[in-house]
Amino acid sequence: MVPTRWLEGLFGRRRCIDLPAAAGGAAVLARMPWCHRVLLENVMRQPEPATRAAGREALLGWLESGQSEAEIPFAPGRILMHDTTCGPALVDIAAMRDVLAAAGGDPARLNPAVPVATSTDHSLPVDVSARPDAMQANMANEMTRNAERYRFMKWASGTVSGFRVFPPGTGIMHTINLERLATVVATEQREGESWAVPDTLVGTDSHTPMVNGIGVLGWGVGGIEAEGVMFDVPVSLRVPDVIGVRLEGALPEGSLATDLALAVTQMLRAAGVSGEFVEFFGPGIGELTAGQRAVVANMAPEYGATTGMFPIDALTLRYLRETGRDAAQVALVEAYARAQGLWHDPSSAPRYSRVLALDLTSIRPSLAGPRRPQDRLDPAGVPAALQAAGVLRNGPAPGGIPADAVAIAAVTSCTNTTDLGLLVAAGLVARKARALGLGVPAWVKTSLTPGSPSAERRLRRAGLLEDLEALGFGLAGYGCATCIGNSGSLLPAVDQAVRQDGLRPVAVLSGNRNFPGRVHAQIDAALLASPPMVVAFAIAGRAALDISRDVLATTPAGRPVHLADLWPSAAEIAALTAAASDPADIAAAGEAADRSASWAGLEAPASSLFPWDAASTYLRPPPFVTIGTEARAPGALTAHPLLVLGDDITTDHISPAGAIPARSDAAAWLVERGEDPADLNVYASRRGNWEVMLRGLFTNRTVVNLLVPGLAAGQTIFAPTGETLPVWRAAARYADAGLPVVILAGERYGTGSSRDWAAKGAQLLGARAVLANSFERIHRANLVGMGVLPLRLPQGWRPDGLGLAPGDMVEIALEHDRLEPRAAVPVTLRRRDGSVLHGTATALLDTAREVNLIRNGGMIPTILRRALRA
Repeated sequence: MVPTRWLEGLFGRRRCIDLPAAAGGAAVLARMPWCHRVLLENVMRQPEPATRAAGREALLGWLESGQSEAEIPFAPGRILMHDTTCGPALVDIAAMRDVLAAAGGDPARLNPAVPVATSTDHSLPVDVSARPDAMQANMANEMTRNAERYRFMKWASGTVSGFRVFPPGTGIMHTINLERLATVVATEQREGESWAVPDTLVGTDSHTPMVNGIGVLGWGVGGIEAEGVMFDVPVSLRVPDVIGVRLEGALPEGSLATDLALAVTQMLRAAGVSGEFVEFFGPGIGELTAGQRAVVANMAPEYGATTGMFPIDALTLRYLRETGRDAAQVALVEAYARAQGLWHDPSSAPRYSRVLALDLTSIRPSLAGPRRPQDRLDPAGVPAALQAAGVLRNGPAPGGIPADAVAIAAVTSCTNTTDLGLLVAAGLVARKARALGLGVPAWVKTSLTPGSPSAERRLRRAGLLEDLEALGFGLAGYGCATCIGNSGSLLPAVDQAVRQDGLRPVAVLSGNRNFPGRVHAQIDAALLASPPMVVAFAIAGRAALDISRDVLATTPAGRPVHLADLWPSAAEIAALTAAASDPADIAAAGEAADRSASWAGLEAPASSLFPWDAASTYLRPPPFVTIGTEARAPGALTAHPLLVLGDDITTDHISPAGAIPARSDAAAWLVERGEDPADLNVYASRRGNWEVMLRGLFTNRTVVNLLVPGLAAGQTIFAPTGETLPVWRAAARYADAGLPVVILAGERYGTGSSRDWAAKGAQLLGARAVLANSFERIHRANLVGMGVLPLRLPQGWRPDGLGLAPGDMVEIALEHDRLEPRAAVPVTLRRRDGSVLHGTATALLDTAREVNLIRNGGMIPTILRRALRA
């Protein structure tokens, strides 16, 4: 029997799992990490008694050593998506409905088994900024460019049950999640009774853990894995190792949540975190607001974790009240958390796989970069870091643009704009600078794109929006924008200096990633910083300075101004944050945005099968949506290396992002079909078109193919003839000749966004396996979901040390019927000169479910076969 109990209060009466009893007593429960307690509750609601018993045993068994190889099921209560992952997933769903119908099934039955919410924030560009009408102009461009894609999403919201779309202008998915969707404790109806359960989710973005900041367990998955969750393919995971980070003390004067997040990112990457759950505990938690916690939780993928969990406490309840949740819901959260052992006790010390300690008093103002978010910098270290990155070697450009020019200064991203205190701090810096008569140099493109429309109401109430606008930080929209690479064009003078004079400018943004070319295709170096620090760098106009000590600017009267003259105190920030807040803002701003007239005016088809337009350049059914065969034939695979890559190849390097270059193969395909070469939109908007995405694979200009020195990005050698070809063309030639291919890479392959196109691209290129020294968690899972085997290279093998050349062959002795999690797989390198190198790779499959996905050819064939059997 499953132990249950009743809770009663302002919220009424709710049944729930008796979690202390399920654990074998309150003392045992107290030893478990809080995230494991949520997983235990989830396991205890599984329908099969044997599954419940095995899952409970696995979680309790983990307490003995802090490690386990056992698998447990996980049934998230909901799915969260954004348009650029939702769009490809919807294309897959629409195509799967076609396949089902052709096979005699009922396409209307292919509907999500759990609620799905999606935002439309990821493609918003900053075409216009620093103008009063910037937001209106950018939104108008967005609707014009993406009307077809939005009609498609509207079709899904009308014909796919349980699918909700937040229209353009409603904000970033993670901010929507925190402010509007997350309940912390949810209510479900089961057999006529109201049940209280923890709010849990998976999201198709790696920053889904932002909601961990208020005690909601959720993490990022790829769109492919989310499709499995949608259609009731069981989710299984190894009992996660949990790294406990004990927080003590309080943030010192002058330090902000961003500085803490960057320090945590540096510390956990240095500690070798790779896919574990991270949980914060200890007395220092009580010194951080829910908004500050959310900033730290948001950076989980940057510090290598699956989650960055903060338990529930009084500050969680305060956040719920401040964001307009009703009193009954807040009462339910408190009663449930206290009764179920989910309430944080600052003196408790649960069992963890490892424990790290961080004294909050040690946190200092920081930046990160110029190319990785884990590379934290003290302000004094910025000039040397930029020098080492090679971006300062050119002299000044015409027009007085300095060699270290800040070309983009963007207050952007859910990471730092969801915490109102950080926006207030930015506004206070702008206010003080404005009072001194300071401005921003003409070469700096400034923008403000907060995560929620409530930000405008609050900044305006505080009187800070006018100050920000005076320095060019007027609202340009509510979306990821610059953080995701949709930063629009550089200002004309800077663009000309880059193209004609070799200028290598810098971006400064309050985002979460700064890989070369991510923020803007013409910018290799980017610094991550808090919103007020972004404003300060915009005023300076230069990046290679110690902003904590050097002169930022001079007043019209000639007085030098330092950062200390502009930086607000913690008391100033707290007072103005309190004055700016109104709990009614979230609902009022959200409801106003939901009533988008442009969204309401979009016409969408109502048929259960989507009517594809053969001439469309946005939406095309992909070739990998197929039932396929029941299983792939076993046997050895002998393959040509299609690409040989180094370390830190991110999903931005693999799958194209940002604006579509006018001279690219993707552009040529679009122009041939009548698109305007001067306005090809961004790759994020074209992710429903596999032809465009295929042609953009590995074309990031920083990608180096080690197969032959000097190859341009996106090119490889077709070994049978020695021709140099675009990767996608070479892959097609190999496929036509019946020759398998593989991809080799170094450490941390697939770091970055959860972008499923990075794995879909590997499948379209015909790669049967990817061999790397290590993989980032979500990309590894996405490869499995596409039926592509991730293999860890044999010990001592490094792609940059193997000396692979065209004509060398990689032989993988793989038999699918003998495949199992973490199986040893013999690999042989046969060089064209006759030499042979033998090694043993490891199949990076975590669970039996993943083994079955590889055997079945991936997630989509698995879903289709299940649907047909049903």
